[in-house]
Amino acid sequence: MTRLFNDPSEFAEEARLGVVAAHPDKLMAVPGGVVRSTRSKPGTVAVVIGGGSGHYPAFSGLVGQGLAHGAAMGNLFSSPSSQQVYSVAKAAHNGGGVLLTFGNYAGDVLHFGQARERLIKEGIPCEIVLVTDDISSASLEEIEKRRGIAGDLTVFKAASAAAEAGATLAEVVAVAAEANRRTRSFGVAFDGCTLPGAGDALFHVPAGRMALGLGIHGEPGISEQEVPTADQLAELLVARLLDEVPDGIPLNGARVAPILNGLGTVKYEELFVIYRRVDALLRDAGLTIVEPDVGELVTSLDMAGVSLTLFWLDDEMETLWRAPANTPAYRKGSVMVAEALDPAEFQQSLEREVPGASEASRQLAGGVLKALEILVETVDANADELGRIDAVAGDGDHGIGMQRGCHAALEAAREARDRQAGAETLLSFAADAWADRAGGTSGAIWGVILTSIGEALGDQQPLNAQRLAAGVSAAGSNVMSFGKARLGDKTLVDVLVPFGECLNEQAAQGSGVAWQIAAQRAQQAAEATAELLPKVGRARPLAEKSLGTPDAGAVSLSMIIRALTPLIKSCD
Repeated sequence: MTRLFNDPSEFAEEARLGVVAAHPDKLMAVPGGVVRSTRSKPGTVAVVIGGGSGHYPAFSGLVGQGLAHGAAMGNLFSSPSSQQVYSVAKAAHNGGGVLLTFGNYAGDVLHFGQARERLIKEGIPCEIVLVTDDISSASLEEIEKRRGIAGDLTVFKAASAAAEAGATLAEVVAVAAEANRRTRSFGVAFDGCTLPGAGDALFHVPAGRMALGLGIHGEPGISEQEVPTADQLAELLVARLLDEVPDGIPLNGARVAPILNGLGTVKYEELFVIYRRVDALLRDAGLTIVEPDVGELVTSLDMAGVSLTLFWLDDEMETLWRAPANTPAYRKGSVMVAEALDPAEFQQSLEREVPGASEASRQLAGGVLKALEILVETVDANADELGRIDAVAGDGDHGIGMQRGCHAALEAAREARDRQAGAETLLSFAADAWADRAGGTSGAIWGVILTSIGEALGDQQPLNAQRLAAGVSAAGSNVMSFGKARLGDKTLVDVLVPFGECLNEQAAQGSGVAWQIAAQRAQQAAEATAELLPKVGRARPLAEKSLGTPDAGAVSLSMIIRALTPLIKSCD
């Protein structure tokens, strides 16, 4: 249980500032995360990692010479926002481009993807490599759907060592992708973790039982069994991983780097007892062991669990794995200490520029602000119900997340209005604030929605039904592009796309009640999601359980659309 904290909502931020205070020779705080406090060679690639807080030493503990150049850090178990990722990547950039690499979770994919687009628009080359090492999270046929767990370390380490050696961005990307291909992990859990201030753990495993393949955020495992002895657990972990050796690697005589990882409560002595048997089993299988790691490398607060990772090496990967590194939580070999950076080099203006806008667009911005006020009222009134719907097959935080996001968006929009912003800029402020404060997949999606509509409205023109409808359609396309969800996957997309199609049809016909008709279509679409099975996101493993219950994101969007009908109608 997480016992020591102040305000639970400030836990992640205070932990970030604390790790920087403890390691000023290696880390420097920047908005959204941390970067190296030492100078990197100009023109080299910057490797930026990240994800939700609560997994220390991932991610801030892995920033330093020989490893990552920066880490974007979200709230507890929530992805960092695109603004946080962008901020860290800008600060870490050395002139050779940026590699963003992180575990394959929907919210991270959305936010890091948005940050990449923004960096590229500013002329900074940027690529993404996802970590997909957890063999329990999807079949080999759907390997691209696997999540990233402790195998993050092998990908981060290989890519960073290549960058440190002066490899180009394309070469670093290739190294990261190959390291990911050569990495496999399998984990078990004995009980769940407790968020600061929570009265109970996020989940429980029955006493005397062990969950196989359970995810580091409590995602369901593939089965349960009685808790084995340490040797029996070692045999299970090794057997699962040796059943899936990456293509092209002959088992006998192969070189492998094992990582035995504790998730928070299984401590070092227990890990060493397990690893003693892991080591023997791998050698008996004809493998050569290269620089193994045993310890807490990717945790989940106080979760009781352990995972085994095998990094299958070739000459290049072994050289990169053995390369020296010096970070707060991971040290290997000896590095030549780099020059310390002057914190003044990273001073960033917190006040965003507000471009000029026409009077018509400033008036439209006032209407958009009213729409956001209605949106907040709607979410507040229905937050508990949205949480109840989400809890059927998810983690039950949709209502709370929507509240965090929309309140932040409204506050940012008011600031933009006070600074005479047009409609596009006001919605851009709101979008970034929503994504930044809410985090997770929902925050990213609503950031995309608001940004897309804002871009269609612009900062110079008055309200136009066709442009508003085009913005809604663009939002649907952009959400699908970033989030990879499709119609029928039981997500917000199942409402957003038909709503946009109907709104465009009605607007093209010059209908005076276009929004009202499209809102009815949105409500029907939201209700219809009850008959769908989720195909993406954290609800996917509990798909059957969700049958008969509509998707929470689809319901919240439909509620908001209906609530806005009187305001939109009065503007026609």
